Amino acid sequence: MDLNILAAKAAKVYQLNPKVEAVVLGGSVSRNWHDSYSDIELFIFWNESPTDEDRKFPITKLAGEVIDFYPYEEEEWSESYIAEGIKLEISNFLTTSIEGIIDDVVVSFNPDVYKQCLAAAVYDGVPLGGESLIKQLKEKIKQYPDELSIAMIKEYMYLSNSWTNREALLNRKDWLMLYKVITDVQTNIMGILSGLNKQYVHHPAFKWQKQTLESMMITPENIHNRLETVFLGEPAASLSELESIVQDVYQLIQCEYPQIDISSVIDKSLFLRPEQGKE
Repeated sequence: MDLNILAAKAAKVYQLNPKVEAVVLGGSVSRNWHDSYSDIELFIFWNESPTDEDRKFPITKLAGEVIDFYPYEEEEWSESYIAEGIKLEISNFLTTSIEGIIDDVVVSFNPDVYKQCLAAAVYDGVPLGGESLIKQLKEKIKQYPDELSIAMIKEYMYLSNSWTNREALLNRKDWLMLYKVITDVQTNIMGILSGLNKQYVHHPAFKWQKQTLESMMITPENIHNRLETVFLGEPAASLSELESIVQDVYQLIQCEYPQIDISSVIDKSLFLRPEQGKE
């Protein structure tokens, strides 16, 4: 099944409802990153709140099998279902809510990752209905503000206090916590690089890391392979490599935004909790 064909088919069904102002194809399919495990992500923008019947009608029309059907929460109604052997993830928003979220990101420079994901869904999304509305929204977010870039860097440049325990965790072979720390630091790195490259975050867990990094111009050399090695290599060497990557990323901040004083951040990132009995 061609995911784009099914997405277009589903979009036509949603647009039978006069409350629907636009349908946007998002996710990996919209970026041509999809593979055999991918599903279809549709964002439906409504001019008034959809009822349960409004949301269920397309599922019935597409002979879908419901997986999840959630009530309204955090400005969204969401559901997922299987149709023609493919999973569809549906995110329903009032158009006014989407406009407010976009303003919060590009006008108020809010680095909130979930709001950025919605901005990214519009920015990268393929309009399957309501093209004029989507064009207007894309126009609002096509220019990534310098202020948002700086906000992202400041949001992610501070590593957790657990980072100072990295050597102790390694020597104790406390692998669960060590790799939690490593994962957290990689998340921070992805957040910083998103800001430096003026890219809206498209997934809160930085899914599709390889493809995302390949789309960036400002990164440490060979960054994807190095980050991959951190997870797949020998633990001591992996930790050493991650320490090096952190300093490379901080150098990029200093190069791109010399007005941001990160000297104390660098000092803290280099600090190791002292071992008793050693000076």
